[in-house]
Amino acid sequence: MDLVKFVDTDPLLYESQLILAYENITQRTLNPADPERLMINLLTYVLTVISINIDYAGRMNLISTAQNDYLDKLGELFGCIRLPTQKSKTTIRFFVSSTLSFDVTIPQNTRVATDNDNYFYTLYEAKILAGNLYTDVQAEFFQAGSLGNNFAIGQVNKLIDVIPYISSVHNITMSMYGTDIEDDQRYRERIKMSLNSFSTAGPKSSYIYHTKSAHQDISDVSVWSNIPGQVNISFLLKNGQIPDNTMLTLVSSYLNDDKIRPLTDTVIIQAPNVINYNINLTYYIEKDFLPTQSNIHSQVNHKINDFVSWTKKLGRDILPEKLTDFIMSIYGIHSLDILSPSKTSVENYQVAFPQNISYSYGGVKE
Repeated sequence: MDLVKFVDTDPLLYESQLILAYENITQRTLNPADPERLMINLLTYVLTVISINIDYAGRMNLISTAQNDYLDKLGELFGCIRLPTQKSKTTIRFFVSSTLSFDVTIPQNTRVATDNDNYFYTLYEAKILAGNLYTDVQAEFFQAGSLGNNFAIGQVNKLIDVIPYISSVHNITMSMYGTDIEDDQRYRERIKMSLNSFSTAGPKSSYIYHTKSAHQDISDVSVWSNIPGQVNISFLLKNGQIPDNTMLTLVSSYLNDDKIRPLTDTVIIQAPNVINYNINLTYYIEKDFLPTQSNIHSQVNHKINDFVSWTKKLGRDILPEKLTDFIMSIYGIHSLDILSPSKTSVENYQVAFPQNISYSYGGVKE
């Protein structure tokens, strides 16, 4: 993106203009050692600082260059608010040692900690019904942000609030979906998309905007309709991650709000269908690059990962020629033999994921 310049901030420009003005007024040449140069240097500094501030103020009034609080104020003009921090979520299972003839109540806000004393609290009251050994409860991390993510299954297992008859407890899902405050770049893109949200007819771009507004982790959205009045939506999370039931429920609840969903629409949220593919190739290097064979092998691995990331987009076809482009960009590669993947069409509700990756060095070619 080209940097917008509202005012020239080059100090040499102001210095030369001041010198020229002085010489025109006094009708004499100003030498570098003249004392008047001290005053001109001071004025040059002042003019430069003022011009920098004016230029900064101008850029903070443009969506494409505004930052932080300035971007927030521009977003308010479009009714688009920066997404706040969100708490990580997990599912916690509470056990009794043997079946009982009565219900055991798990109060709302029951705290369960990890080994490092970070804790989650239950979102609602639950019960282990008579005759059952356990119940599952949704829980949130005590602090908003990404800190509560990625606690492995079983890691949240220390019951802080003692509950009679409870023998053990642990999380049965990895904690996820905690986010830090929405960054400038993502917020900037949503502000630009927000103009689409004002239509009451339910256009595709409007649903894309609202879906991305449901959670910061949503990176890619596909919207289609095969039946009048029925809107189908699939989405991916960061790094091409497939959403689970927790995220699907969250987005469904958000989009079915009366202020978002047109009255005549039936909105169906579904996880993308995964199309698996294999990568199997042999690469050859130029003779002069034989000493850098190990480095080239490492770069091939990197480029294959780039191709995998490239395919993790809804509706993006699997194109072996694209894989060729990635690897042939490596300096020293002579040619490739690609056995797989084969060219495969991917629908807008599908996403391609690699299953088996195999690549080998085939030798030197002149």
